[in-house]
Amino acid sequence: MSENATGALLLCRAAPAAVRVPARMLGERLLLSPAGEDWSVLVPEGKPWLHGDEPVDRVAGGWVTTLAVASPWPVLALWWDGDRAGLTLASGFRRPVGYMWRADGTPVGEDGAMRTFGARLGLDPVLDLATLTELTLPDPLADSGSRLTGLIAVLARAGLALPTGLTPGDPADRLREVARVQPATGRIEPKSRLGEAVRAELAAFEDGALGPWLRGPRARALGAAQLAAGVPLVLWGFSRRSGGWTTAAALLVAHGVLGLAYDRMRAGV
Repeated sequence: MSENATGALLLCRAAPAAVRVPARMLGERLLLSPAGEDWSVLVPEGKPWLHGDEPVDRVAGGWVTTLAVASPWPVLALWWDGDRAGLTLASGFRRPVGYMWRADGTPVGEDGAMRTFGARLGLDPVLDLATLTELTLPDPLADSGSRLTGLIAVLARAGLALPTGLTPGDPADRLREVARVQPATGRIEPKSRLGEAVRAELAAFEDGALGPWLRGPRARALGAAQLAAGVPLVLWGFSRRSGGWTTAAALLVAHGVLGLAYDRMRAGV
């Protein structure tokens, strides 16, 4: 890992076509690339953790939570700074699971976190879990960079294949430049208003696999669930003075409202 480097990558267990629409909810300029069979990687073009009180792990945690509750697939953030590195996995409305290592590779995480991590990603409960467990054990030869490399090796057995040169632990500027030159990379531009961003692109998916989640009973149930989860999370974020979580919760509420409104509008009510 480069000394004092800070950055993050978002890994989605879905193809880029499925990731593009919900990724706009983050309100960030992002680069989207395929990363293996049914995997995508999102590379931030900016560095929001440098312009506020939220460190990179909280910023990344807010991103994956927002994406996961708006999508039927899990989202994994890999993040790092000069003192530590770690992961945050979000899947649906379940509590995110995370793990962290100090710069010298010392594990700092909850017992059982890697077991939960492997189960939610559908990894091999024997071979992959054994490797994940090794990442939680002391190793005088490891540092935080090698821990992330070991994690990527496990995910590779599940189909992840990061674009050449895109290495967790590198500075954010290098990640951005590497992602930009990939032939299959696309850019996601944030819209000035969330409603315009959603309405502009949802119609293209109504006849596809996401259709049931955009209109009809499933869409209404999802919108109601997003509101039910988002409102308490907004209050929790305010009470903790956490800008990242408050923003993520507000986006969740907005998405729920827009989802319900969209369904009603398309139904002609």
